[in-house]
Amino acid sequence: MIRYAFSFLFMVFTLALAAAAFGAGPVNSFSPAASYTPVYLYTKAGQSLEQQDRDRYECHCWAVRQTGFDPFQPSVPRYNRLAVVPVPPAGHDTAVLGFTGALMGALAAGPRNAGAGALVGGIAGAFIGAVSDSARQERAREIEEAYNRNGQIQNARLERKMYDYRRAMSACLEGRGYDVR
Repeated sequence: MIRYAFSFLFMVFTLALAAAAFGAGPVNSFSPAASYTPVYLYTKAGQSLEQQDRDRYECHCWAVRQTGFDPFQPSVPRYNRLAVVPVPPAGHDTAVLGFTGALMGALAAGPRNAGAGALVGGIAGAFIGAVSDSARQERAREIEEAYNRNGQIQNARLERKMYDYRRAMSACLEGRGYDVR
């Protein structure tokens, strides 16, 4: 009897270690970052194309100085960066650890009680595997939620910076005699 209890505890410990070894991260989805809306200008005083280009450039430089934001810099992300990590399919740990537990239970029980050992080991392994699958899915959900929250905060900040830049650009161009849309 003590031999079976020791074998069972050894099997559960080994299955728990195997469950920890199967852990992997989630696959993150991406969300597009905020996009820049161009400033359209129309001349009110018949400015030439060269004058329009010069005014647009000078107003851009002024708006960048005022807001600290340049929408044409490569540091503005087009898409949020993400990490793609392979995740085993749902039920993977349950199946693998159930089979491993059955095999270990049969070996630990010896040739006379191999069937009972396999049954007990398979049930224990499947239970530990199900717990491992559930924990992985919960962790993946938490990471995805945190990623989406951070992305929303970054997008809101970027939207605000672009709004401020667009206002500064519009004010400068309107001050130079343009109708801005």
